Amino acid sequence: MFLGAPTTAWAFLAVSLIGAIFTANAFVPVRRIPALFMPSFFGSWLTAELAIHHVFWQSIAALVFVELGALEAWPGWAGLIITFGSWLGLFVLFADGNRARKTFDIALGDFEAVRETKRVPRTHVVLPFYKRRRGVEVTRDIVYRRVAGMILKLDVVAPASRGTQRPAIIQIHGGSWVMGDKREQGWPLMSHLAANGWVCFNLNYRLSPGATFPDHLVDLKAGLAWIRDHAEQWGIDPNFIAVTGGSAGGHLAALMALTANDPEYQPGFEDADTSLQAAVPIYGVYDFTSRLGTNRLPFWYRRLERQIMKAFREDEPDKFRRASPIERIHADAPPFFVIHGDRDTLAPVEEARYFANQLRETSRAPVVYAELGGAQHAFDLFCSPRTSHMLGAVLRFLDATHAETQPAHRHHPQTQDPQYERHIAIRA
Repeated sequence: MFLGAPTTAWAFLAVSLIGAIFTANAFVPVRRIPALFMPSFFGSWLTAELAIHHVFWQSIAALVFVELGALEAWPGWAGLIITFGSWLGLFVLFADGNRARKTFDIALGDFEAVRETKRVPRTHVVLPFYKRRRGVEVTRDIVYRRVAGMILKLDVVAPASRGTQRPAIIQIHGGSWVMGDKREQGWPLMSHLAANGWVCFNLNYRLSPGATFPDHLVDLKAGLAWIRDHAEQWGIDPNFIAVTGGSAGGHLAALMALTANDPEYQPGFEDADTSLQAAVPIYGVYDFTSRLGTNRLPFWYRRLERQIMKAFREDEPDKFRRASPIERIHADAPPFFVIHGDRDTLAPVEEARYFANQLRETSRAPVVYAELGGAQHAFDLFCSPRTSHMLGAVLRFLDATHAETQPAHRHHPQTQDPQYERHIAIRA
């Protein structure tokens, strides 16, 4: 009825090798072979962030094969040894995720506002496994702009208890500027921030190839102007609005922070205040020019030219330069918290390092850089230990930055939200 022992042993060996390949790929994802690039990314991403899940399914598979007699022949024993090796690697990946806590602590330890703000006992970060969280309200599909035959909408994620003069943050989804939606990304972070007194705005924007850069940026700046115009309605402080986003959203978040009040990107609303008081780009893209010679495959630049910029780099280099955050750095940039994984194959970590270093040398505001060991692109789409530690770190940074803009007693005299007052102190 069951497979014969030799066949079962060989099947166990094959399954063990597949699991080991997933584990090895998480440590060394493929970067230069076009046909393997995307499969390797997905495999690395899923394995690194769900390492314990992989241990679980490999354990179940091993038990089933042992019961079927896989250890009655040498290939079965070889498969078992390979499985043990795979588990060891998976536990290392899991430990890498937990070490993110130390990485964030070190990065924030040099942040002057964190050092000077009163400390409170560390609290456990409860992961929001669902989009809604107790004490948080979500208001969906509010129209903020009508342009080029499109209706652009945003969602608001806010504390359930009404308040005034709360700090606000804009979340920008990624998706290579050609896909993605506000419903899909940023929810763990927004839920966590809203539960701690922040009002979060999650914006959609026009996508390529229908849109041509800088249409994406213009839409988001229009959204920022809309938010300031409706500050009283949502109980926010129009003088403190931050921005965050991942991947393409990280690119746009960085550009929004670095091009405040630039009339080039504010057609029809040139006089609107589009300044931002803090930026948290996560695994962002910082260079469209290839000046750094980072490890990108040719198809990435072809998509950039054909679908997003609608121009050739060789013919219009200035257009690509102006779309690159590394080229827009200046002394008046707001505080930045740059977060990136060192195994990111879609957005090379070298760009993030360079961007953060140049920003530190130029900006008068604080710049915090956290490089996460073992992290792939889009790691925060999972409620993994790494994501958990990131939620707490981003809240620490934002609360500290906001506190620095308030009077010496660390709260705004018009704040009527005791819940927010309890959370404004930085978590140690």
